[in-house]
Amino acid sequence: MTVMKKKIKLFDPIIGKEEETAILKTLRSNFWASGQGVGQVLKFEKNFTSFIHSNDSVAVNSGSSAINLALSLLDLKHKEVILPSFTFVSTAQAIIQNGGKPVFVDVDTRTNNIDPIEIKHHITNNTALILPVHFGGLPCDLNLVLKICQENNLPLIEDAAHAAGSEYKGKKIGRHGQFVCFSFHPVKNLAMPTGGLITINHQNHKNFKRILKSRRWCGITNRDDTDYDVKDIGWNYYMNEFSATIGNIQLQKLDKLNKIRKKTAKIYSQEIKLDSIMPFDDGCSYHFFWIRVKSRKKFRKFMNDHGIETGTHYKPIHKMTFFDKKIHLPNTEQISKEIVIIPTHPNLSQDDVDYIIKKINLYNA
Repeated sequence: MTVMKKKIKLFDPIIGKEEETAILKTLRSNFWASGQGVGQVLKFEKNFTSFIHSNDSVAVNSGSSAINLALSLLDLKHKEVILPSFTFVSTAQAIIQNGGKPVFVDVDTRTNNIDPIEIKHHITNNTALILPVHFGGLPCDLNLVLKICQENNLPLIEDAAHAAGSEYKGKKIGRHGQFVCFSFHPVKNLAMPTGGLITINHQNHKNFKRILKSRRWCGITNRDDTDYDVKDIGWNYYMNEFSATIGNIQLQKLDKLNKIRKKTAKIYSQEIKLDSIMPFDDGCSYHFFWIRVKSRKKFRKFMNDHGIETGTHYKPIHKMTFFDKKIHLPNTEQISKEIVIIPTHPNLSQDDVDYIIKKINLYNA
């Protein structure tokens, strides 16, 4: 009798006894959420700030909320924001929600990150900021991007949804831009039910933190028992205690788990026999590893038939009906037709990694 090989998942969080014990303690405390952001949420903010070495951090309920809140700190009305089209749609939606206009630019085919040369070509007198995305956890060329920002007196807000624990030039992602937005989710490197966070790197960080904490809780300020005031716009974006409880434990493991991901990615980069694959970079957190193949649908069926989950990231935003931009981004459009993401999660065994490589190379033979 043939034994069916267990399916290799694309994403698979590592949860141990520590998380189970801590969640049960939070459950039994009957303190599960607070708009004020105390308890486990406050602890998570302090721990993440220390982990990144940023000036401050504000926790929220998703990466999308983090970007929307960060952008709300700027006056974007009728202003342009430069970003890649090759990212998740919520990044662009947050710009529109704050009154701005997304300006999509092409990516570098080697990294799938925003191309700094394209940023330069698209800056106008109406540009308000640059919003790069660290695709797959691979840091953008931040030296060049920061130089462009400085030369044009533009702020830098980063989408680090894939990049928890990534490093650029020896510094954790989260220390470079004025505001850096993270996403936490069961499929992310730092796993929790749902969550996000903004790191702040600014001389006025205390004031920005106060504003962000108010806006994540419907604009509520000056709370005294049941009395409070609202002086500003706000949303219901605060993080719950269960997410923060898991996040505090996952954060302690993050560097160790990312090291396992990097080991897998290094083997992929050395042994997968394809012309276009994700480069190896020791600073990358490898949320996933991408490859490019022709006949993607056929390839993914082949992998699925052999018990290996794969995915695709992303459909170009400028091609979506809501945005419908009459522009041509050749790199983005070609990559989006060919890209396949493969597992890097720390639950993979060496046999799993070898099996994935074997099947990719067999298909490509």
